[in-house]
Amino acid sequence: MRYLAIDIETFSPVDLAKTGVYPYATHEGFQIVLFGYSVDHQPPTVLDLASGEELPAEILHALVDPDVVKEAHNAAFERVCLSSYLHRYHPELLAPGVFLDPGQWRCTMVWAAYLGLPLALDDVAHVLDLPARKDPAGKKLIRHFCTPNTHGTHNLPGTDPAGWEAFKAYNARDVQVETSIHQRLAKHPMPQSEWDTYALDQRINDRGILLDHTLVTNAVTIDETARATLLARAVDLTGLENPNSPTQLKTWLDAHGSPMDSLAKADVETALETADGVVRQVLELRGELSKSSVKKYQAMQAFHAGEGRARGLIQFYGAGRTGRFAGRLIQVHNLPRNYLPDLDTARDLVKAGDGEAVELLYPSVADTLSQLIRTAFIPSPGHSFVVADFSAIEARVIAWLANETHTLQAFEEGKDLYCETASRMFGVPVEKHGVNGELRQKGKIAVLACGYGGSVGALTAMGALNMGLTEDELKPIVDAWRAANPNIVELWSDVERAAITAITTRRTVRLRSLRFIYQAGMLFIELPSGRRLSYVKPGVGENRFGGQSITYWGLGTNRKWGQLETYGGKLTENIVQAIARDLLTHSMHLLETAGHQIVMHVHDEVVIDHPHTSPHTVEAICDLMAAAPTWAAGLPLDADGYECAYYRKD
Repeated sequence: MRYLAIDIETFSPVDLAKTGVYPYATHEGFQIVLFGYSVDHQPPTVLDLASGEELPAEILHALVDPDVVKEAHNAAFERVCLSSYLHRYHPELLAPGVFLDPGQWRCTMVWAAYLGLPLALDDVAHVLDLPARKDPAGKKLIRHFCTPNTHGTHNLPGTDPAGWEAFKAYNARDVQVETSIHQRLAKHPMPQSEWDTYALDQRINDRGILLDHTLVTNAVTIDETARATLLARAVDLTGLENPNSPTQLKTWLDAHGSPMDSLAKADVETALETADGVVRQVLELRGELSKSSVKKYQAMQAFHAGEGRARGLIQFYGAGRTGRFAGRLIQVHNLPRNYLPDLDTARDLVKAGDGEAVELLYPSVADTLSQLIRTAFIPSPGHSFVVADFSAIEARVIAWLANETHTLQAFEEGKDLYCETASRMFGVPVEKHGVNGELRQKGKIAVLACGYGGSVGALTAMGALNMGLTEDELKPIVDAWRAANPNIVELWSDVERAAITAITTRRTVRLRSLRFIYQAGMLFIELPSGRRLSYVKPGVGENRFGGQSITYWGLGTNRKWGQLETYGGKLTENIVQAIARDLLTHSMHLLETAGHQIVMHVHDEVVIDHPHTSPHTVEAICDLMAAAPTWAAGLPLDADGYECAYYRKD
């Protein structure tokens, strides 16, 4: 046996969508009801565990045999569920607390994402036009046999024998679809280095991160009390039955001479600039009531059982176009920042459940709780956190890729990028808090908005007008930035031209350390690391302005498969963000190899569970993180970090 393709059907009283697979699979009520498998891509076999069948010894040992490759679509689910199954029934094969080795698994969902394909099994089969397709009746069967009924248990096979036989056929069909996907994707293998990174990602998810559940529980309670108080005030001021209702509140505002078409956050803030009296008080209450400060705390409560660790928070290849990671469940990739000068005090009050003191000392309970969300992540006992992140990683990568020597030199000399950019834009020296210091902000917004072909619209979207810039200043800033960064501007057109040439001529095009390859109906952009970005069914058409347009097929903003359009600046953004991702994964491998335990990573930042007895310093960890791989020679990497007793922004 070389390959073992697996698809399981399961039951648990826990809501999988809310908790993720780890709490789902470790609940005492968890069961595997069907085990479908294929050995070496032969016709599938389905074992009816719910009716008393058992896994053969050959299959059991294959699950822990390093010489057998286990395959599944969304393999994390099968791997974690089977780990729980072995803990319960075969601890001689897998000790409690240990997960099946992810290095022995291959995930066709990840493989599909690497190739720019959809993630869902039936969507992949449809796009690949496979003869074997997922049975659409399966969803109904899953609801009937795998979700809790009115008694909190699941329906047994005997409740619907015909349906159960159909369910077994559905399970077999899924295994068949998975093996068909594997065979179709085999012509475009994913590099071993990416499978190694996938295994590392899974180990980090298995490790999880500890949560301060006392803080979490009290934050939810304090928020409920504060919201009830705010709502009562709003009822007293308006006389409305539900002043949190947009329809009722709009009617009230109209009657009080302040009509509003929308009660969105930005519109309420604008209205507050001129509102006064009772209308102002009501709008302020509306602003407070609309803050969703505790949704992440509520998501954290799903991990209260067991060790209290949150697992499965990071999605490998969550951003399919670049391969960057995405957040799941608690959504750690969009945590609010913390600005409170007395963060420790605020945290202690919330952890103690002293809501009255929080309301007395801070202008907004909701905002205070929001800023404390990060601090709910805590190190293991006897540990602290070391948080380390890259400095201006995308700006460094694009300057390196374009050979923008002035910017590279500024990084190598440790200069402030925004000051250096502003100095080149305006032709005068710019120093932070010094001579011409007011120009630094213009340099900063230009760096953030203009690197991928962005113009006035990008500056506006980045909040330029809210930073005090005027509309008349925006176009000159764009022009000045482009004049100061000619190599980056040239890179956009070079990338677009290389992609079009590869698509139209079917030949490989080299551009600096990149390669543009057309192969079997796919455009691949090979990165310096050797990893490839994938664009399905590429073509060249005409955009709405009458110029050339690069098209490809993928998932749009509506999450539906269809034809999309791109251009040089957007392709450059994909490339730069992908290279930044490869630098992050390179540093993660270095850190883990050196014995550091990564418990979470967010964007370009890693969080390490650091033993108090460790001889490693923060500086040594940052030096290791900033060690450039051989394929990135000449790229001036830098990382900064700090040690803390709970997760926070320094």
